[in-house]
Amino acid sequence: MSTESVEPAPHAPTGGRLVIVCGLPASGKTTLARALATERRGLRLGPDEWLDALGTNIWDAAMRERVEALQWSLAQELLRIGTTVIIEWGTWARSERDALRRQASALGATTELIYLDVDDKELWRRIQHRAIEVPRIQRTDLSEWRGLFEAPDDAECARYDTWSAPT
Repeated sequence: MSTESVEPAPHAPTGGRLVIVCGLPASGKTTLARALATERRGLRLGPDEWLDALGTNIWDAAMRERVEALQWSLAQELLRIGTTVIIEWGTWARSERDALRRQASALGATTELIYLDVDDKELWRRIQHRAIEVPRIQRTDLSEWRGLFEAPDDAECARYDTWSAPT
């Protein structure tokens, strides 16, 4: 018996499109996602603004998980009716990106991955400049996160309808 995962057969195309913008903090996910939402007339979903609007600290992992689950529920409804949805959760884990891609494909949506690969020196400059997180991000946090982040490779990117890594 094969242990390879089998992709579910997608529904008929809906015209919906899931765009996953992944990268570390300060890589430009929100800036790019805002531009894409305007350009493609889509809906951008990112947890930080929702958490802030709810008066919750953006580092509250349990609340972040709940917000992202709520956003994904909304995203699926929008993909079913043919809307473009831009997810800017960071999606550090390949398994997280794969799950979103598979579920969107099963709904008949096309999928796109955009990986924002920014070097640590520039990330740190941006983090210090924006200074929006409480508590503040430390340089050691960035180093730890870099080790946890699973950068998309060619094999993963090939599973998407389109992908890019803008510089």
